[in-house]
Parts: sequence; structure tokens; C-alpha cells
Amino acid sequence: MTAQIGGRDPATIERHGLSILTMMQRWTRGSLSLMRAERGNAAIEFALATPILIGLLVPVADLGMAFSQQIKVQQAAQAGAQYALLHGYSSSAISNAVTAATTATVLATPAPTTSYGCPTGTTIAAAANGSTCADGETAGSYVFVNAQSAYTPTLPYSVLGSGVTLTAQAAVRIQ
Repeated sequence: MTAQIGGRDPATIERHGLSILTMMQRWTRGSLSLMRAERGNAAIEFALATPILIGLLVPVADLGMAFSQQIKVQQAAQAGAQYALLHGYSSSAISNAVTAATTATVLATPAPTTSYGCPTGTTIAAAANGSTCADGETAGSYVFVNAQSAYTPTLPYSVLGSGVTLTAQAAVRIQ
């Protein structure tokens, strides 16, 4: 019984002019070319990079949804202020306008309020009815409309906890 090399016996190898050394050289060259091959590298790189890309994409999409809901909350507060401008002060009617302004769950919390004041830059300073403001104008009646909505992120983030309350406020002079 003779030993076989690569499925061939030594006599067959010698007949075809192949020596054991030649076969080993071919096997080594084949192995080396296999290690240098680049076919399929893109698939492996994609498989390794995909979890990282998804890990970046999901929070960005979640942040976009949070900003979208914040815009809806701000628009609901502005809708309540616009209602007050057109129809005057009525706390329940303004609250209804806030909640009806969007399909998102928005509450008019705290309830709309009214007070007299004078505009000072970006705020409205409290003033008595009929008093004169620093700019010489008479103090006006302002309505303050608030809106709130709870936002729960798609994935839990340690920074946000289990959720966040989005708030907005709008003020309008009605008199």
C-alpha cells in the first residue's frame, strides 16, 4: 500500500511530472493568493460598520421627532394666542383652541392668564391698568397662553431619562 498525496499516489504524481515539492509550492501560492484576495471585503466591512451607523442614525431620527413635536407645541400655543387676539379672553375657549390646534396630545397647562403690562425688550413687565409705560404708551392687557406635551424617546437615553415635557408660551396684547 502506498501513501497518497492530495488524492494521488506517488507513482501518478511522478508520471505527470509533478513532484511533491511542486505540489507544495502550488498549494502555498494558492493559499497566499487566497489571503490577498479582496473579493467580499466590502461585505465584511459593511457588516462591521452597520451597527455603528444604526447607532448614530436612531438618536438623530429621535432628536428630529422631538424637534417636530416641539414645533407642534409652539404652534398650539400660538393658535391659542391668535384665538385670544380675535375673540378676546376666555380661558376655556383659549384652552380648547390650544388642544385643537394639532393632532399631537397638547395640553393648555398652566391655564391661560391675563394681566396688564408694558413691553420691555423681550419680556412684559407687570403694570397697573391705565398706567403709563416707560416708552410713553399706556399699559395694555396681555394674554399668556401655555402649551405642554410629554415626549417619550424611541430608545431610552441616560440624559433624558424616561421622557421629557416640551413646553411653549405665547403672549398677545388684546387691548
